[in-house]
Amino acid sequence: MAIYPMPPVGFDPEDKRRISLERARELKERIRDYLQVKDKIFTGFDLAEQLEAAREKILAIFNAGKEQWEDWHWQMAHRITRVDLLGRIVDLTPEERQDIVEVGKRFRWAISPYYASLLAVDRPGGPIWLQSVPQRAELSDSGGSEDPMAEAFTNPAPGITRRYPDRLIINVTNQCAMYCRHCQRRRNIGEIDRHQPREVLRAALEYIRSNPEIRDVLITGGDALLLSDRCLDWLLGELDSIPHVEIKRIGTRAIVTMPQRITPALCAVLEKHPPIYINTQFNHPLEVTPAVAAACDRLIKAGVVLGNQAVLLKGVNNNPHVMKKLNHSLLRIRVRPYYIFHAKEVKGTRHFITSVDEGIEIMEKLRGYTSGLAVPTYIINAPGGLGKTPVLPKYLVFRDEKQVVFRTWEKRLISYPNRP
Repeated sequence: MAIYPMPPVGFDPEDKRRISLERARELKERIRDYLQVKDKIFTGFDLAEQLEAAREKILAIFNAGKEQWEDWHWQMAHRITRVDLLGRIVDLTPEERQDIVEVGKRFRWAISPYYASLLAVDRPGGPIWLQSVPQRAELSDSGGSEDPMAEAFTNPAPGITRRYPDRLIINVTNQCAMYCRHCQRRRNIGEIDRHQPREVLRAALEYIRSNPEIRDVLITGGDALLLSDRCLDWLLGELDSIPHVEIKRIGTRAIVTMPQRITPALCAVLEKHPPIYINTQFNHPLEVTPAVAAACDRLIKAGVVLGNQAVLLKGVNNNPHVMKKLNHSLLRIRVRPYYIFHAKEVKGTRHFITSVDEGIEIMEKLRGYTSGLAVPTYIINAPGGLGKTPVLPKYLVFRDEKQVVFRTWEKRLISYPNRP
């Protein structure tokens, strides 16, 4: 492969214009494959009318009204957990019904009415279906681990997970609006939803106070936003009182699976405790709906900074065009694509795992092909709780004291001085 020289100099204006037009044509050709398919990758905005019809159908099944639909407590109380009820919302074959029953004996499942409306406009085996409906593959998975991140061995105090020098996690609940089929902590999901007792949270706070190197605290679970507003206000206030805690982060998928949780009252609590960063998990453009956009807008007005941590899932988003459309859709609602996680080796979820090559290919088709804001970092979590490791295409191909040779997004090799 040839090493390209630095850009030429000394051309007259006419030549520069000609070269510029040739380059523009070349760049347009490079995005042709995406342009041919992007309008066939639907977002929740594209299917807004179908989602509205699905909502009306679900409300009729529950004999409820729109006011109840917007109440997150109603959404939680009416999670779909029975196959007969799910079968009234979406068509299920006898085999699918039996699979759901059998999987449910081992792994808990629940779908919020809101997310069920997305399921109703998806196809069987589609990206929403795979994330929410139990599959027979969950039972045939003979590998994997209950705790591949070894969280039990990175737990120096009650409720704490610590893998890094200056930051840690407080696990506050095992409750979620929906129990995603690819969940990394499914071992914590029992038949009873439990928030951590206040004494566990106090012990976690005391550990943070006693370790002044901790500047960043992530509150997660389960879903941290399923704590009450009052509990969140107390916990965030306690963290505010610790001088060395600089930022608070909240991990939640409720924005995606139950945007009704993002109430004005919740936003008023969050606004009291800056700076707050919320990372959520959108995995497919269909999850980006008008309801979600409204929830994000409320959070942003409360001063919250939003990021997305997608999980690379086979059959859901292991396609460069789908991932690009997802990231573009997120930026339009002011959610910054942050990470793409390689799926973990969790028992019962390994049918979702792609090859690392697929993840690298997706990154190849993002970097340079779209704006840097739409390019997250591809991450593999090192087994045993050894932390996040970024995985990149090989851009730096040679280095010595005098020069480096790097590869551009178009696979051109460039020689560049190592030292001035």
